Amino acid sequence: MSKFNGNAITWFEVPTTDIGRAVDFYETVLDRKLTQFPGEEPCFMFPASEGSVAGALIHRPNHNPAVHGAMVYLNVDGELDNVLARAHKIEGTVQLPKTQIPGGYGFYACLIDSEGNHIGLHSR
Repeated sequence: MSKFNGNAITWFEVPTTDIGRAVDFYETVLDRKLTQFPGEEPCFMFPASEGSVAGALIHRPNHNPAVHGAMVYLNVDGELDNVLARAHKIEGTVQLPKTQIPGGYGFYACLIDSEGNHIGLHSR
């Protein structure tokens, strides 16, 4: 049985125009180190535990950052307030402040990253 069995998402990529700037942005906002993925294309992976859904910042000529379109929610469990405070201090624009999700599913917020992507944040 696949380790991804039951997950709607198995991998995600966040496009960048300046991957160095994007890495700095996410490492600062999330207060976590991204890992460079070996390969020909610039790619830095978000921290993820073994067997969980993972993703990366990528830089490809045909993939452009966008405010409109699919949106990724990053897990910032228990750290949403701190993440939003750090986003306010740097290039991040908070589009939607911390908002409670009805039904006991926690909280979410949305921001525009250094590249112009609309990114969601989720915390229980």
